[in-house]
Amino acid sequence: MGSMTMLRATEGRLTRADRDAVPENGLRHELLDGAIVMTPSPGVPHQRVSTRLFLMLHAVVQEPFELFIAPFDVVLPTGDVLIPDLSIGRQSDLTDKDLTGVPVLVVEIVSPSTRRRDLGDKLTAYRDAGVPHYWVVDPSVPRLIAHDLVDGEYAVVADVSGDEPWTAPAPVDVTVVPADLVR
Repeated sequence: MGSMTMLRATEGRLTRADRDAVPENGLRHELLDGAIVMTPSPGVPHQRVSTRLFLMLHAVVQEPFELFIAPFDVVLPTGDVLIPDLSIGRQSDLTDKDLTGVPVLVVEIVSPSTRRRDLGDKLTAYRDAGVPHYWVVDPSVPRLIAHDLVDGEYAVVADVSGDEPWTAPAPVDVTVVPADLVR
């Protein structure tokens, strides 16, 4: 997997229109804190976790919510346009091309090139936008850290690894065993 690239404005902040004007180049283009962040396509461990989590969540997500897998734009009220690996949003917040509003759950699967951003800038962006549930999965351990928004800050409500199960009480009732996501 390649490395992450970032474009910043010489003056002010870049916008969604700036991001949308970047030519397709095989990279994911996100708008984070006024900068365009480009990341390469994920590798096999990442895709394996993404697929398995999607299947687990798809089995339990019900109306008025819908589950999405990357690449899919999530337009946050803060102006950030992110492409989480998985997201659950309200059907009423959907347009023909993206989710405009606050998802109820965002999942990021870390890789060596995204680890710092997933655990730093993106965590901050999702928190500031009011995303109530944020999960971070690390396929290399394997490990899942679940954050819930409490009084405007993220609190870690689960930190499980290997064969340790965790049952999410919200926004969906699902039991996750990190090791099962990578097998």
